[in-house]
Amino acid sequence: MNERLPAHLEISSLIRLTESHGGSAMVLAKGERDAGTVLIVTQYRGGQSRLFERMPQLDGTRSFVETRKEDAENAKEFSDYLARRRQQDPDIWILEVDIADPERFIALLPR
Repeated sequence: MNERLPAHLEISSLIRLTESHGGSAMVLAKGERDAGTVLIVTQYRGGQSRLFERMPQLDGTRSFVETRKEDAENAKEFSDYLARRRQQDPDIWILEVDIADPERFIALLPR
């Protein structure tokens, strides 16, 4: 049996969780409804963006891990990377979350 929550439901729950913690969220790319990969871009009040992707851990869980940071001197590189990821995988979901203390927010997410 597949334990994974369908991507569209996971995105909805992430949006609600963000809002319940005083933040806002916006879907930047809508992927495959049931099995799309979910990427989370975090920032706070227009500050530095950071990308989190779910990665396998040694204990068998799949946690969100920071994989990229926006370079303040070359912000276009970050958005170009997201565009390339979207082009390589049209099933991908990209959710942008504007919330205080992004690390704390990511730590709340289930494994």
